[in-house]
Amino acid sequence: MMANIPSFILNNGTKIPALGIGCWMGSPGGSERVYQMCLEALKCGYRHFDTAAGYGNEVEVGCAIRDSGIPRDEIYLTTKLLNSGHRRVKEAFEESLKKLDVGYIDLYLMTGPKVKSFLHLLREVVGPEEHPTSIETWKAMEQLLQTSKVKTIGVSNFSIKTLEHLLPHSYCDAKNILLTAYSPLGGQGTFFAEDTTVQALAQKLDTSPAQIVIRWAVQRGTIAIPKSENKERMRTNISLVPLSAEDMKSLLPFHDESLRVYGWTYEQLGWNMVLGGVVPAA
Repeated sequence: MMANIPSFILNNGTKIPALGIGCWMGSPGGSERVYQMCLEALKCGYRHFDTAAGYGNEVEVGCAIRDSGIPRDEIYLTTKLLNSGHRRVKEAFEESLKKLDVGYIDLYLMTGPKVKSFLHLLREVVGPEEHPTSIETWKAMEQLLQTSKVKTIGVSNFSIKTLEHLLPHSYCDAKNILLTAYSPLGGQGTFFAEDTTVQALAQKLDTSPAQIVIRWAVQRGTIAIPKSENKERMRTNISLVPLSAEDMKSLLPFHDESLRVYGWTYEQLGWNMVLGGVVPAA
């Protein structure tokens, strides 16, 4: 049975469920695990799945969707271009389409503005001004919209600074750019559900810390795609508990440590975590 999950409207008029299942399994592959996870998620009422060519499990995600017997038009499917696929967008897209084998893709994302070299996939990252640039990749992705194989294209891991290379205008709300939070519960040693403010709110509202974090993401207009293989956690995560304005205000950004994202510094990306991810104009 489909759960009562709210939807957001993208700037091309299509709808995307506000809550989905992230299919990154911690390392590429996880074939049988991701297949069972997706089947269980469909039984729990999820209809939005977020995978990627780099996850190494598009075949299993597509197989679960087909085996579920649920009509294709009731399911929203996102996948992503490999960082090493910027030079061959059309071919990379068609490879994903073939592996998924579900007729079409709802949302195809550029994984990030950075490009990895073919020769050194794990080490060499092409700089922001080197070819192919994100603009060149985006133009190649726009060509995919000429077909009936993809409904919407977008980007992942971009900031305002890197979006400026694509859209020399105002951003997000002004341009109806919808954001998706992958790993909304945290990762790489940082777990937002362990935050004392989150735990206090969970106790106050008699719910789980994970539900607090997921609801915070959705209530602020962000799509959330938490990943879980546990059936009970899936059911818990899909239950959205309303938060008051005071509750929302207390859940400000949890981190301000300067790190790297896929080889790019926060400065290169245009992120200042202290200021909520935005570097002010000079």
